Amino acid sequence: MSTMSGTRQAAGSSPIPLTPPGLPEAEGPDGAPLHIALVAPPYYEVPPSGYGGVEAVLADLADALVARGHRVTLLGVGRPGTGARFVAVSDTPAAARLGEPFPEVVHALAVRRAIEALHAADPVDVIHDHTFAGALNAPAFARLGIPPVITVHGSVDSELADYYREIGDSAALVAISDRQRALAPDLNWVARVHNALRPADWPFESAKGDYALFLGRFSPDKGPDLAIRAAHAAGVPLVLAAKCSEPGERRYLEQTVRPLLGPDDTLVGEADAGTKRRLLAGARCLLFPVRWEEPFGMVLIEALACGTPVVALRAGAVPEIVTHGVTGMIADDPAELPAALHRVTALDPRDCRRDAETRFGVERLAAGYEQAYRAVLARRAPVGAGGRA
Repeated sequence: MSTMSGTRQAAGSSPIPLTPPGLPEAEGPDGAPLHIALVAPPYYEVPPSGYGGVEAVLADLADALVARGHRVTLLGVGRPGTGARFVAVSDTPAAARLGEPFPEVVHALAVRRAIEALHAADPVDVIHDHTFAGALNAPAFARLGIPPVITVHGSVDSELADYYREIGDSAALVAISDRQRALAPDLNWVARVHNALRPADWPFESAKGDYALFLGRFSPDKGPDLAIRAAHAAGVPLVLAAKCSEPGERRYLEQTVRPLLGPDDTLVGEADAGTKRRLLAGARCLLFPVRWEEPFGMVLIEALACGTPVVALRAGAVPEIVTHGVTGMIADDPAELPAALHRVTALDPRDCRRDAETRFGVERLAAGYEQAYRAVLARRAPVGAGGRA
């Protein structure tokens, strides 16, 4: 394990009042700067060079919290890339093993040791974990007097909800959408904080190309087959830029997606950061025909930041992010998607960009999480030396 300084330029931000639904006003401690330990998953560096929505959010959150005057230690893998102090839990990201449980568990154990050492040398006020297995550390951190806050990035289906019920009140949970929170209202939620981005990092383009864009990963849940069928029915060229590294994704591509491709479809594979921005900025729309309870969908706000409207199925948090008839078209049935692909061209790209700037900027992200941290700190009982009452 090595400790290194961050290198990513921390952008300044202005505090924006924000009280997400269900988040109580913090009664203390006061507005003193906090020492926040952010925990990243073991699969990609922060920020990621391509795929990695959680890591992208973490990079922006780390820099925004630093800009607000907090001391931030980011525990992750690979190299530093933000303005936060960086602790490398592992030198090598485990991207090739994404989806396997073992890297998550090993990472959680290494994070526990790293935070125990960090806290002994430089007391930590709050731990903010963005991993799945990290919840298993919550009781140990609570015994140290450090309140754990966990952002739930997955869909709280019955199995995942049961997992967090077993964690109980040893960790405060943050939802990334109202829909996610509503699916398991009995969990120990402390806040809802939408994911966010820096709109200035995303190129705005008012003159759009003629293609629709599918961007994400090759999975039945994401609906690339629905995207292809809708584009064919509408007579609209389709570009598919999707992650395809896991065995299930490769199998789905070969067995389901590739046989559907036609002469007007372009398969570009997984897009790096630059390619993603170019494709999003030039598309007539992002096509997002998800079949599952998508808890947020980072690509939705990335498209809006580029001035690109969304055509999506009504599922998960889609109606919470996309305003029907303003920043996109929401269909209730896949049969409605071809018509939506034509109607979406009447929407104004400037409305999409404005919505991203107003609702999904990093200032709101940082303000929401800061309120969550202070609310959790205010609730806990006084602890001994090294903790903050």
